[in-house]
Amino acid sequence: MKHEVPMTHESQSPRATSCSCTTQNRVKWFLVIPLVLCVSGAITFFLRAQSSKKLTSTTQSLEAEQVSVIHAQQSAPVTDLALPATLQAYSDSPIYARTNGYVNHWYADIGTHVRQGQLLALIDSPEVDQELNQARAVLAQAQANLTLAGVTAARYQELIKTDAVSQQDVDQNNQNLAAQKANVQAASANVDRLAQMQGFERVTAPFNGIITQRNTDIGDLVNAGNGGTGFELFRMAKIDVIRTFVTVPETYSEQIADGQKATLDVSGLANQQFEGAVIRNSHSIAITSHTLLVEIDVPNPKSQLMPGAYAEVHLHVPVPVRSLVIPGGAVLYQAAGPQVAIVNQKSQIELRKVALGRDFGDTIEVTKGIDGSEPIISSPPDYLVSGMKVSIQPTPGEKKS
Repeated sequence: MKHEVPMTHESQSPRATSCSCTTQNRVKWFLVIPLVLCVSGAITFFLRAQSSKKLTSTTQSLEAEQVSVIHAQQSAPVTDLALPATLQAYSDSPIYARTNGYVNHWYADIGTHVRQGQLLALIDSPEVDQELNQARAVLAQAQANLTLAGVTAARYQELIKTDAVSQQDVDQNNQNLAAQKANVQAASANVDRLAQMQGFERVTAPFNGIITQRNTDIGDLVNAGNGGTGFELFRMAKIDVIRTFVTVPETYSEQIADGQKATLDVSGLANQQFEGAVIRNSHSIAITSHTLLVEIDVPNPKSQLMPGAYAEVHLHVPVPVRSLVIPGGAVLYQAAGPQVAIVNQKSQIELRKVALGRDFGDTIEVTKGIDGSEPIISSPPDYLVSGMKVSIQPTPGEKKS
Protein backbone atom coordinates (compact mmCIF):
# COMPACT_ATOMS: atom_id res chain seq x y z
CA MET A 1 0.00 0.00 0.00
CA LYS A 2 1.35 3.22 -1.17
CA HIS A 3 1.46 6.18 1.11
CA GLU A 4 0.53 9.47 -0.41
CA VAL A 5 2.86 12.14 0.43
CA PRO A 6 0.94 15.26 1.53
CA MET A 7 1.53 18.32 -0.67
CA THR A 8 3.32 21.14 0.99
CA HIS A 9 2.52 24.86 0.63
CA GLU A 10 5.63 25.43 -1.42
CA SER A 11 4.53 22.92 -4.04
CA GLN A 12 1.13 24.67 -4.79
CA SER A 13 2.11 28.46 -4.63
CA PRO A 14 3.05 29.00 -8.34
CA ARG A 15 -0.30 27.85 -9.62
CA ALA A 16 -2.25 29.57 -6.89
CA THR A 17 -0.33 32.78 -7.58
CA SER A 18 -1.12 32.59 -11.28
CA CYS A 19 -4.85 32.14 -10.65
CA SER A 20 -4.90 35.02 -8.19
CA CYS A 21 -3.23 37.39 -10.68
CA THR A 22 -5.66 36.51 -13.42
CA THR A 23 -8.62 37.17 -11.18
CA GLN A 24 -7.24 40.55 -10.15
CA ASN A 25 -6.64 41.55 -13.78
CA ARG A 26 -10.15 40.60 -14.72
CA VAL A 27 -11.53 42.70 -11.88
CA LYS A 28 -9.43 45.68 -12.96
CA TRP A 29 -10.65 45.46 -16.51
CA PHE A 30 -14.24 45.22 -15.39
CA LEU A 31 -13.70 48.45 -13.46
CA VAL A 32 -11.64 50.31 -16.07
CA ILE A 33 -13.76 49.62 -19.14
CA PRO A 34 -16.98 51.16 -17.75
CA LEU A 35 -14.95 54.10 -16.49
CA VAL A 36 -13.42 54.60 -19.93
CA LEU A 37 -16.81 54.29 -21.53
CA CYS A 38 -18.26 56.85 -19.12
CA VAL A 39 -15.43 59.29 -19.77
CA SER A 40 -15.72 58.74 -23.52
CA GLY A 41 -19.47 59.28 -23.37
CA ALA A 42 -19.04 62.41 -21.31
CA ILE A 43 -16.50 63.80 -23.76
CA THR A 44 -18.75 62.91 -26.72
CA PHE A 45 -21.74 64.54 -25.03
CA PHE A 46 -19.73 67.68 -24.28
CA LEU A 47 -18.44 67.91 -27.85
CA ARG A 48 -21.92 67.38 -29.25
CA ALA A 49 -23.32 70.04 -26.93
CA GLN A 50 -20.67 72.51 -28.00
CA SER A 51 -21.27 71.67 -31.64
CA SER A 52 -25.01 72.04 -31.20
CA LYS A 53 -24.58 75.35 -29.44
CA LYS A 54 -22.26 76.59 -32.17
CA LEU A 55 -24.67 75.38 -34.84
CA THR A 56 -27.56 77.10 -33.10
CA SER A 57 -25.59 80.33 -32.84
CA THR A 58 -24.56 80.09 -36.49
CA THR A 59 -28.14 79.35 -37.55
CA GLN A 60 -29.48 82.25 -35.54
CA SER A 61 -26.86 84.59 -36.97
CA LEU A 62 -27.73 83.42 -40.46
CA GLU A 63 -31.45 83.88 -39.80
CA ALA A 64 -30.96 87.50 -38.56
CA GLU A 65 -31.21 90.16 -41.31
CA GLN A 66 -28.03 92.19 -41.72
CA VAL A 67 -29.00 95.89 -41.63
CA SER A 68 -27.40 99.32 -41.38
CA VAL A 69 -29.00 101.97 -39.21
CA ILE A 70 -29.02 105.77 -39.09
CA HIS A 71 -30.54 108.38 -36.80
CA ALA A 72 -32.79 111.24 -37.87
CA GLN A 73 -31.06 114.60 -38.06
CA GLN A 74 -32.48 118.04 -37.37
CA SER A 75 -33.11 120.22 -40.40
CA ALA A 76 -31.01 123.31 -41.05
CA PRO A 77 -32.07 126.57 -39.33
CA VAL A 78 -32.31 128.22 -42.77
CA THR A 79 -33.80 126.43 -45.74
CA ASP A 80 -33.06 127.08 -49.39
CA LEU A 81 -36.52 127.40 -50.90
CA ALA A 82 -36.24 126.67 -54.64
CA LEU A 83 -39.24 127.77 -56.69
CA PRO A 84 -39.87 127.74 -60.47
CA ALA A 85 -40.45 131.04 -62.22
CA THR A 86 -40.68 132.65 -65.64
CA LEU A 87 -38.81 135.87 -66.33
CA GLN A 88 -40.81 138.91 -67.37
CA ALA A 89 -39.81 142.31 -68.66
CA TYR A 90 -40.22 145.17 -66.22
CA SER A 91 -42.45 146.85 -68.82
CA ASP A 92 -43.86 145.20 -71.93
CA SER A 93 -45.95 147.41 -74.17
CA PRO A 94 -47.55 147.12 -77.61
CA ILE A 95 -47.24 150.27 -79.73
CA TYR A 96 -50.25 151.28 -81.85
CA ALA A 97 -50.88 154.10 -84.29
CA ARG A 98 -53.19 156.89 -83.12
CA THR A 99 -53.96 158.10 -86.62
CA ASN A 100 -55.14 156.49 -89.84
CA GLY A 101 -52.88 156.33 -92.86
CA TYR A 102 -50.03 154.40 -94.47
CA VAL A 103 -46.59 153.52 -93.15
CA ASN A 104 -44.11 155.81 -94.86
CA HIS A 105 -40.97 154.40 -93.20
CA TRP A 106 -39.86 152.44 -90.12
CA TYR A 107 -36.59 153.01 -88.26
CA ALA A 108 -36.30 150.22 -85.65
CA ASP A 109 -36.27 146.47 -86.10
CA ILE A 110 -36.33 143.61 -83.57
CA GLY A 111 -33.44 143.70 -81.12
CA THR A 112 -32.91 147.45 -81.50
CA HIS A 113 -32.23 149.30 -78.26
CA VAL A 114 -34.16 152.56 -78.32
CA ARG A 115 -34.41 155.59 -76.07
CA GLN A 116 -37.57 157.31 -74.87
CA GLY A 117 -38.92 159.60 -77.62
CA GLN A 118 -36.83 157.98 -80.38
CA LEU A 119 -38.57 157.86 -83.77
CA LEU A 120 -39.74 154.36 -84.68
CA ALA A 121 -41.90 154.96 -87.77
CA LEU A 122 -43.52 157.66 -89.93
CA ILE A 123 -47.14 157.48 -91.08
CA ASP A 124 -48.61 159.37 -94.03
CA SER A 125 -52.08 160.67 -93.12
CA PRO A 126 -53.27 163.10 -95.85
CA GLU A 127 -56.81 163.34 -94.46
CA VAL A 128 -55.53 164.63 -91.15
CA ASP A 129 -53.21 167.08 -92.89
CA GLN A 130 -56.09 168.51 -94.94
CA GLU A 131 -58.38 168.69 -91.93
CA LEU A 132 -55.69 170.59 -90.05
CA ASN A 133 -55.32 173.10 -92.90
CA GLN A 134 -59.07 173.60 -92.96
CA ALA A 135 -59.20 174.02 -89.19
CA ARG A 136 -56.47 176.65 -89.32
CA ALA A 137 -58.43 178.56 -91.98
CA VAL A 138 -61.57 178.41 -89.86
CA LEU A 139 -59.55 179.71 -86.91
CA ALA A 140 -58.25 182.63 -89.00
CA GLN A 141 -61.82 183.43 -90.10
CA ALA A 142 -63.05 183.31 -86.51
CA GLN A 143 -60.24 185.59 -85.39
CA ALA A 144 -61.16 188.09 -88.15
CA ASN A 145 -64.79 188.03 -87.10
CA LEU A 146 -63.72 188.53 -83.51
CA THR A 147 -61.67 191.58 -84.45
CA LEU A 148 -64.60 193.08 -86.35
CA ALA A 149 -67.00 192.35 -83.50
CA GLY A 150 -64.62 194.03 -81.06
CA VAL A 151 -64.36 197.19 -83.17
CA THR A 152 -68.15 197.33 -83.67
CA ALA A 153 -68.90 196.83 -79.99
CA ALA A 154 -66.47 199.63 -79.06
CA ARG A 155 -68.01 202.01 -81.61
CA TYR A 156 -71.53 201.38 -80.30
CA GLN A 157 -70.32 202.04 -76.77
CA GLU A 158 -69.28 205.55 -77.92
CA LEU A 159 -72.48 206.15 -79.88
CA ILE A 160 -74.74 205.30 -76.97
CA LYS A 161 -73.31 208.29 -75.13
CA THR A 162 -74.83 210.65 -77.70
CA ASP A 163 -78.04 208.64 -78.00
CA ALA A 164 -77.21 207.95 -81.66
CA VAL A 165 -78.02 204.23 -81.22
CA SER A 166 -80.35 202.34 -78.99
CA GLN A 167 -79.34 200.31 -75.99
CA GLN A 168 -80.57 197.18 -77.76
CA ASP A 169 -78.06 197.70 -80.56
CA VAL A 170 -75.28 198.02 -77.99
CA ASP A 171 -76.35 194.80 -76.25
CA GLN A 172 -76.55 192.90 -79.54
CA ASN A 173 -73.00 193.91 -80.49
CA ASN A 174 -71.68 192.98 -77.07
CA GLN A 175 -73.30 189.54 -77.40
CA ASN A 176 -71.86 189.16 -80.88
CA LEU A 177 -68.40 189.95 -79.48
CA ALA A 178 -68.76 187.22 -76.84
CA ALA A 179 -69.97 184.73 -79.48
CA GLN A 180 -67.01 185.49 -81.72
CA LYS A 181 -64.63 184.90 -78.79
CA ALA A 182 -66.24 181.49 -78.24
CA ASN A 183 -65.91 180.69 -81.97
CA VAL A 184 -62.21 181.52 -81.83
CA GLN A 185 -61.72 179.26 -78.80
CA ALA A 186 -63.57 176.37 -80.52
CA ALA A 187 -61.59 176.80 -83.74
CA SER A 188 -58.33 176.97 -81.79
CA ALA A 189 -59.19 173.78 -79.89
CA ASN A 190 -59.95 171.99 -83.16
CA VAL A 191 -56.62 173.10 -84.57
CA ASP A 192 -54.83 171.79 -81.48
CA ARG A 193 -56.65 168.45 -81.76
CA LEU A 194 -55.75 167.98 -85.39
CA ALA A 195 -52.17 169.10 -84.70
CA GLN A 196 -51.91 166.36 -82.11
CA MET A 197 -53.38 163.89 -84.58
CA GLN A 198 -50.79 165.01 -87.10
CA GLY A 199 -48.12 164.56 -84.41
CA PHE A 200 -49.19 160.93 -84.09
CA GLU A 201 -47.84 160.43 -87.59
CA ARG A 202 -44.50 160.18 -85.79
CA VAL A 203 -44.47 156.90 -83.81
CA THR A 204 -41.97 157.20 -80.97
CA ALA A 205 -40.71 154.99 -78.14
CA PRO A 206 -42.61 155.48 -74.86
CA PHE A 207 -39.62 154.45 -72.69
CA ASN A 208 -36.07 153.14 -72.86
CA GLY A 209 -36.13 149.54 -74.00
CA ILE A 210 -35.68 147.04 -76.78
CA ILE A 211 -37.89 146.26 -79.77
CA THR A 212 -39.09 142.66 -79.44
CA GLN A 213 -41.55 142.64 -82.37
CA ARG A 214 -42.01 144.59 -85.59
CA ASN A 215 -45.39 143.90 -87.18
CA THR A 216 -45.42 146.51 -89.94
CA ASP A 217 -43.69 147.38 -93.18
CA ILE A 218 -43.60 150.27 -95.64
CA GLY A 219 -46.98 150.83 -97.31
CA ASP A 220 -49.07 149.02 -94.70
CA LEU A 221 -52.49 150.50 -94.04
CA VAL A 222 -52.72 151.77 -90.48
CA ASN A 223 -56.00 151.82 -88.56
CA ALA A 224 -56.11 153.88 -85.38
CA GLY A 225 -58.92 151.74 -83.98
CA ASN A 226 -61.84 154.06 -84.64
CA GLY A 227 -62.87 152.05 -87.67
CA GLY A 228 -61.98 148.51 -86.54
CA THR A 229 -59.31 146.64 -84.64
CA GLY A 230 -56.22 148.68 -83.86
CA PHE A 231 -53.04 147.80 -85.72
CA GLU A 232 -50.03 146.94 -83.51
CA LEU A 233 -46.93 148.34 -85.13
CA PHE A 234 -44.27 147.34 -82.62
CA ARG A 235 -43.85 145.68 -79.24
CA MET A 236 -41.09 146.79 -76.96
CA ALA A 237 -39.87 145.74 -73.53
CA LYS A 238 -37.92 147.36 -70.73
CA ILE A 239 -35.38 144.74 -69.60
CA ASP A 240 -32.77 146.65 -67.61
CA VAL A 241 -34.68 145.23 -64.65
CA ILE A 242 -36.39 141.83 -64.84
CA ARG A 243 -39.54 140.98 -62.90
CA THR A 244 -39.98 137.47 -61.54
CA PHE A 245 -43.18 136.27 -59.92
CA VAL A 246 -43.07 133.18 -57.68
CA THR A 247 -45.71 131.46 -55.57
CA VAL A 248 -44.41 130.78 -52.07
CA PRO A 249 -46.11 127.98 -50.06
CA GLU A 250 -48.29 129.17 -47.22
CA THR A 251 -45.93 127.50 -44.71
CA TYR A 252 -43.23 130.09 -45.50
CA SER A 253 -45.46 133.10 -46.18
CA GLU A 254 -44.76 134.68 -42.78
CA GLN A 255 -40.99 134.58 -43.41
CA ILE A 256 -41.21 136.61 -46.64
CA ALA A 257 -40.35 140.31 -46.25
CA ASP A 258 -39.74 143.18 -48.64
CA GLY A 259 -36.03 143.60 -49.38
CA GLN A 260 -35.26 139.93 -48.74
CA LYS A 261 -32.41 138.71 -50.95
CA ALA A 262 -32.94 136.07 -53.63
CA THR A 263 -30.82 134.38 -56.30
CA LEU A 264 -31.79 133.15 -59.76
CA ASP A 265 -30.48 130.19 -61.72
CA VAL A 266 -31.33 130.36 -65.42
CA SER A 267 -31.24 127.16 -67.42
CA GLY A 268 -29.75 128.86 -70.47
CA LEU A 269 -26.94 130.51 -68.49
CA ALA A 270 -25.09 127.71 -66.76
CA ASN A 271 -22.80 128.39 -63.78
CA GLN A 272 -24.18 131.90 -63.36
CA GLN A 273 -26.30 133.27 -60.54
CA PHE A 274 -28.17 136.55 -60.56
CA GLU A 275 -29.05 138.39 -57.38
CA GLY A 276 -32.34 140.14 -56.78
CA ALA A 277 -34.62 141.21 -53.97
CA VAL A 278 -38.24 140.82 -52.95
CA ILE A 279 -40.02 144.04 -53.94
CA ARG A 280 -43.62 143.31 -52.97
CA ASN A 281 -46.12 140.54 -52.38
CA SER A 282 -49.87 140.20 -52.71
CA HIS A 283 -50.48 140.01 -48.93
CA SER A 284 -53.12 137.36 -49.58
CA ILE A 285 -53.09 133.58 -49.80
CA ALA A 286 -54.56 132.10 -52.97
CA ILE A 287 -57.54 129.93 -52.09
CA THR A 288 -56.91 127.33 -54.78
CA SER A 289 -53.16 126.79 -54.28
CA HIS A 290 -52.59 128.17 -50.73
CA THR A 291 -49.60 130.15 -51.93
CA LEU A 292 -48.40 133.75 -51.66
CA LEU A 293 -47.61 135.66 -54.86
CA VAL A 294 -44.21 137.37 -54.53
CA GLU A 295 -42.47 139.71 -56.98
CA ILE A 296 -38.67 139.66 -57.19
CA ASP A 297 -36.81 142.27 -59.24
CA VAL A 298 -33.40 141.41 -60.67
CA PRO A 299 -31.04 144.03 -62.17
CA ASN A 300 -30.13 143.19 -65.75
CA PRO A 301 -27.67 145.87 -66.92
CA LYS A 302 -26.01 143.64 -69.55
CA SER A 303 -29.33 142.31 -70.92
CA GLN A 304 -28.27 138.73 -70.24
CA LEU A 305 -31.67 137.78 -68.85
CA MET A 306 -34.39 137.53 -71.46
CA PRO A 307 -38.14 137.75 -70.84
CA GLY A 308 -39.91 134.43 -71.11
CA ALA A 309 -36.92 132.36 -69.96
CA TYR A 310 -37.37 129.69 -67.30
CA ALA A 311 -35.57 130.28 -64.02
CA GLU A 312 -35.28 128.75 -60.56
CA VAL A 313 -35.54 131.23 -57.70
CA HIS A 314 -33.75 130.48 -54.43
CA LEU A 315 -35.03 132.16 -51.28
CA HIS A 316 -33.08 131.67 -48.03
CA VAL A 317 -35.95 131.41 -45.58
CA PRO A 318 -35.46 130.98 -41.79
CA VAL A 319 -37.21 127.88 -40.45
CA PRO A 320 -39.54 128.73 -37.52
CA VAL A 321 -39.59 125.15 -36.18
CA ARG A 322 -36.76 122.76 -37.02
CA SER A 323 -37.95 119.33 -38.05
CA LEU A 324 -36.37 115.86 -38.35
CA VAL A 325 -34.89 114.73 -41.65
CA ILE A 326 -34.08 111.19 -42.79
CA PRO A 327 -32.84 109.74 -46.10
CA GLY A 328 -35.60 109.24 -48.64
CA GLY A 329 -34.65 105.55 -49.00
CA ALA A 330 -35.41 104.89 -45.30
CA VAL A 331 -39.16 105.27 -45.86
CA LEU A 332 -41.31 102.23 -46.62
CA TYR A 333 -44.44 102.98 -48.66
CA GLN A 334 -46.93 100.22 -47.95
CA ALA A 335 -50.68 99.80 -47.65
CA ALA A 336 -50.61 101.15 -44.09
CA GLY A 337 -48.99 104.36 -45.33
CA PRO A 338 -45.41 105.64 -45.00
CA GLN A 339 -43.42 103.76 -42.35
CA VAL A 340 -39.88 103.50 -41.04
CA ALA A 341 -38.22 100.32 -39.73
CA ILE A 342 -36.83 100.82 -36.22
CA VAL A 343 -34.53 98.35 -34.42
CA ASN A 344 -35.68 97.99 -30.81
CA GLN A 345 -33.60 96.89 -27.80
CA LYS A 346 -34.32 93.20 -28.55
CA SER A 347 -32.74 93.57 -32.00
CA GLN A 348 -36.17 93.16 -33.56
CA ILE A 349 -37.89 95.14 -36.28
CA GLU A 350 -40.60 97.61 -35.29
CA LEU A 351 -42.46 99.20 -38.20
CA ARG A 352 -43.63 102.64 -37.15
CA LYS A 353 -46.02 104.85 -39.10
CA VAL A 354 -44.77 108.39 -39.73
CA ALA A 355 -46.11 111.63 -41.19
CA LEU A 356 -43.98 113.14 -43.95
CA GLY A 357 -43.39 116.79 -44.75
CA ARG A 358 -41.28 118.35 -47.48
CA ASP A 359 -39.33 116.21 -49.91
CA PHE A 360 -35.81 117.58 -50.48
CA GLY A 361 -34.81 114.93 -53.02
CA ASP A 362 -32.18 112.85 -51.19
CA THR A 363 -33.78 113.51 -47.82
CA ILE A 364 -37.34 113.90 -46.58
CA GLU A 365 -38.87 115.67 -43.61
CA VAL A 366 -40.65 113.67 -40.89
CA THR A 367 -43.19 115.69 -38.92
CA LYS A 368 -44.63 112.97 -36.69
CA GLY A 369 -43.84 109.43 -35.53
CA ILE A 370 -40.22 109.60 -34.34
CA ASP A 371 -38.23 111.72 -31.89
CA GLY A 372 -34.74 111.29 -33.39
CA SER A 373 -33.32 108.83 -30.85
CA GLU A 374 -34.44 105.64 -32.62
CA PRO A 375 -32.04 103.63 -34.78
CA ILE A 376 -33.69 103.56 -38.21
CA ILE A 377 -32.79 101.09 -40.95
CA SER A 378 -31.30 103.15 -43.75
CA SER A 379 -32.44 100.99 -46.68
CA PRO A 380 -35.17 98.59 -45.51
CA PRO A 381 -36.28 95.85 -47.93
CA ASP A 382 -40.01 95.50 -48.61
CA TYR A 383 -40.28 92.09 -46.91
CA LEU A 384 -39.46 93.39 -43.42
CA VAL A 385 -42.17 92.75 -40.82
CA SER A 386 -42.49 93.69 -37.19
CA GLY A 387 -40.73 91.22 -34.84
CA MET A 388 -38.14 90.05 -37.38
CA LYS A 389 -34.67 89.55 -35.90
CA VAL A 390 -31.94 91.73 -37.30
CA SER A 391 -28.22 92.16 -36.87
CA ILE A 392 -26.85 95.69 -37.05
CA GLN A 393 -23.80 96.08 -39.24
CA PRO A 394 -21.20 98.50 -37.87
CA THR A 395 -20.68 101.64 -39.86
CA PRO A 396 -17.31 102.10 -41.60
CA GLY A 397 -14.65 103.05 -39.07
CA GLU A 398 -16.73 101.91 -36.12
CA LYS A 399 -15.24 99.20 -33.90
CA LYS A 400 -17.43 96.20 -33.42
CA SER A 401 -18.20 95.57 -29.73
